[in-house]
Amino acid sequence: MESTDLKVFAGRSNPALAEGIYQSLAIEPGRIEFIDFSNENIKVKICENVRGRDVFFIQTSCPPVSDNLMELLIALDALKYASAGRITAVLPYYPYALADSKDEPRISVAARLVADLIAAAGADRILTMTLHSPQTMGFSRILVDQLSGVPAICAYYADLDRDNLVAAAPDISRAKVTETYAQRLGLPLVVVDQGAGENRVIGDVADRDVVFFDDEIVTGTSILKGAAAVKEYGARKIYAGCVHGTLAKETIARLDQSSLQALAITDTIPLSAEARTPMIQVCSVAPLFASAIRAIHEETSISALFN
Repeated sequence: MESTDLKVFAGRSNPALAEGIYQSLAIEPGRIEFIDFSNENIKVKICENVRGRDVFFIQTSCPPVSDNLMELLIALDALKYASAGRITAVLPYYPYALADSKDEPRISVAARLVADLIAAAGADRILTMTLHSPQTMGFSRILVDQLSGVPAICAYYADLDRDNLVAAAPDISRAKVTETYAQRLGLPLVVVDQGAGENRVIGDVADRDVVFFDDEIVTGTSILKGAAAVKEYGARKIYAGCVHGTLAKETIARLDQSSLQALAITDTIPLSAEARTPMIQVCSVAPLFASAIRAIHEETSISALFN
C-alpha cells in the first residue's frame, strides 16, 4: 500500500501516547468525532474518507475501562461501515488482560470475550504490547502482533553500575518474567520467596543495588514486600520497573513512602494526576508502536520489533 493510504485514528483513552505515535509517523491525526449523549450513549463519527484505506485505531485500556472499551468497539464498527480496507486495533494495554483463565468456577474468561468483541466489531488485526499471558493471543480469531515493552524499561536502567546490580523477581511466580529483563541487561537473577510468615531471598543481594522487574504493577504489594525483604538481606538502593503501570490510587502513596528510589514504567497507560511524582519515570513506547504501524502498513517484517 502507498503511504497515502495510511490513516491513524485514536480514541480518547491516551491522547499523549497517540500524539507521540503521530509525531513518530510524521502524519496528521485521522479526523474523528466523539459525541456523548445525556443517556450515556456515545456516537463515533469518522470525519474523512477511509474507503479502501489501511486504518489503525489506537485505544488503550485505562479508567474508565468500560467506557473506553465501548468507545473502541463503536469506533471499529464505524470504520467498518465507512468501508475501510483493513482495520487494525492498536491496544497498548489489552482490555481485561488479567482475566485470561478460568481459575475459579462460574466466571467469564473476559480476555477471550474481548477478543471476540473486537473481531465482531470489525477489526482485521490487533497490535498490542506485553500481554499478561501469551495464551491471550490464542483467544483471537484474527491476527495478533505483540510488541515487548521490556527494551524500553531496560534502556532506562542501562546506565546503572551493573557490576553491583541484580535483577529481582518479587515472587517465584514472576521469576520467568523477570528473567527476560535480567538476560537483556546481563544481570544475575534473584528471587523473593514470599512464603507464609516470612520472605526469603534466593540469591545474593548484600551490598548490591536491586531492580525489581515485572510486566505490570497494580497494587504494588509484591514489589514492596520484596523491597523490604532485600533490604533486610543487606541490599543498598532499590529500584523497580514494569511495562504497564496500572497503579491503583492507593498504590501511589505506598510507593512514595517506600524505600524505592525510582519506578520506571511505559506510557501504555496514561498517568493519573496523583501518579505524577518524581519517583515515577515514564519511558515512551510511541516510536515502537509507530515503527510497527509503518511495518504492518508497508507489509514488511516486524519480527525484529518483538524484541
